[in-house]
Amino acid sequence: MVIRYDVLVIGGGHAGCEAACAAANMGAETCLVTMDMNKIAQMSCNPAVGGIAKGQIVREIDALGGQMGMVTDKTSIQFRMLNRSKGPAMWSPRSQCDRQSFIRTWREHLDATEHLDIWQDQAEELIVEDGKAVGVRTIWGAELRGKAVVVTAGTFLNGLMHIGRRMVPGGRIAEPAVEHFTESITRHGIRSARMKTGTPVRIDRRSVHFEDLTRQDGDERLGGFSYMPTPRQKSQLPCWECYTNATVHDILRDGIADSPLYNGQIQSIGPRYCPSIETKLMTFPDRDSHLLFLEPEGSNTNEMYLNGFSSSMPMDVQLNALRQIPALRDVKIYRPGYAIEYDFFDPTQLNHSLESKIIGGLFFAGQVNGTTGYEEAAGQGLVAGVNAAIYAGKDATASSQTDYFVMHRDESYIGVLIDDLTTKGVDEPYRMFTSRAEYRILLRQDDADARLTERAYEMGIAKRDRYDWWLEKKEHIGRIVDFCQSAPVRTKDVNSKLEHLGTTPLRAGCKAIDLIGRPQITLPILADLVPELKNIFDAIPNRTDEIIEAAEVKMKYAGYIERERMIADKMHRLENIRIKGRFDYDSLQSLSTECRQKLNRIQPDTLAQASRIPGVSPSDINVLLVLLGR
Repeated sequence: MVIRYDVLVIGGGHAGCEAACAAANMGAETCLVTMDMNKIAQMSCNPAVGGIAKGQIVREIDALGGQMGMVTDKTSIQFRMLNRSKGPAMWSPRSQCDRQSFIRTWREHLDATEHLDIWQDQAEELIVEDGKAVGVRTIWGAELRGKAVVVTAGTFLNGLMHIGRRMVPGGRIAEPAVEHFTESITRHGIRSARMKTGTPVRIDRRSVHFEDLTRQDGDERLGGFSYMPTPRQKSQLPCWECYTNATVHDILRDGIADSPLYNGQIQSIGPRYCPSIETKLMTFPDRDSHLLFLEPEGSNTNEMYLNGFSSSMPMDVQLNALRQIPALRDVKIYRPGYAIEYDFFDPTQLNHSLESKIIGGLFFAGQVNGTTGYEEAAGQGLVAGVNAAIYAGKDATASSQTDYFVMHRDESYIGVLIDDLTTKGVDEPYRMFTSRAEYRILLRQDDADARLTERAYEMGIAKRDRYDWWLEKKEHIGRIVDFCQSAPVRTKDVNSKLEHLGTTPLRAGCKAIDLIGRPQITLPILADLVPELKNIFDAIPNRTDEIIEAAEVKMKYAGYIERERMIADKMHRLENIRIKGRFDYDSLQSLSTECRQKLNRIQPDTLAQASRIPGVSPSDINVLLVLLGR
């Protein structure tokens, strides 16, 4: 049986769901191939979305017309804005979600998407003809044909799970691994390797002594990810904190000989920034304790997630160690933690569109590109889905990478993520941090719609209602800023109030915007000093707090934002200098040997991309500039 589509998406995780929705919303007839329709967008690890830099990615996905932000807001059981004590470039939203509700809500979004079908099956072989991906064959004998194929297989490709010395093939606990599919790709010259990740024990809340834990509530102000009006749960559930101790550590150390991470059983690369508890002990031997978070899996379940206790130690070692924590002295578990090894493909073999440089019409997104995290996967999925639809719309003859949807490093964290992957590659599971973005003042969580929504609407990714809401929001922000730039402030009206706030009184009159730069002054406080501002606030029909905050950040940090924009604009000059196909690098003896090797392997599109490749020095870039001048 042969079924034909424009775009095939292989894998129903976070990358696959965003890719399928994006391609379908672009008008491409799309099929999402998943092994289990009841585990769409399964949260394999922590049922939480967002966090440091990850929250910015989710807001960007939403601004682009993606689904993750809306699904998260509908299923959130605790919301927190992290890093509020720091500058707005560091603020990062995070939501704990109801795991089962998250899956159901994602399924509802998929079912409501036009041009999108779901096929429950397992892809076994990629079909390649004349150097182009044209479909897949499944284990049940179906042949699905498409003009473009997006691979988002997560941890399932030759997945192998580990608990102690036991090894079981699988892509997730109780779910089978996908065999042969990797080999159907690598036989065409695409390189693959192995990575490792893990997940903690799941705990029965009825066995927990909560009186021995520290309660952690969400924010009083219920925030969210989506810029669109989205229904949100009002009831918030707490998380809880506790610590390991020396006895816990002793039990784990005694069992280290049976740890697959240290007995030679696991050879692949594991995550640096979300290590297992046994890795923490070996890396920080002098630490007497490590912080753990006990987090709810949902509103109607007793299952809880022990964040910080990822492990692949034998079951009895995990359980005995946990019972040395006072709050968990009588603990019962649903399942132990485990590690999993899986195949990924070297992302330097991809263009910035996430299309393979080797097989036309083949796109990769998510953990198969060497990343970790739902948010990083979803961001890649959206970009891959959009570009697969563009490729399919050109009848598989897209003339160059300039035809595709590509974001720059000063435009989004997703742009930083994809540029890092395709330019630098990975030697461990890649996780996004604010420190990876050199323009993070420009890439704040509050202004993703300002950066991306208009462009997304013009491309057809974002719908009209989202675009209209952005225009309305933009108009309200402009009114607030214009008022503050022109409204006079007299010393006799404000000085007593300024002194009460602990800030220096005015020596002469000024404009309202001159006060907003003071750390003690927020826009609501300014409205008390300048009452006419309240009238502008009252005229905002909805999402007032969000609009006021966006206007305040725009004014308070205007100098920093402008300075960073100037730096980014300078770098754009190198972004516009295209070098792909213009040099025979092996013949350029004035370049270092390492530089020639790296440029040959990665084949960067632009001079700016070349400058970010490890091993390419500034002097090498100068050589290329001179040669281009000739």
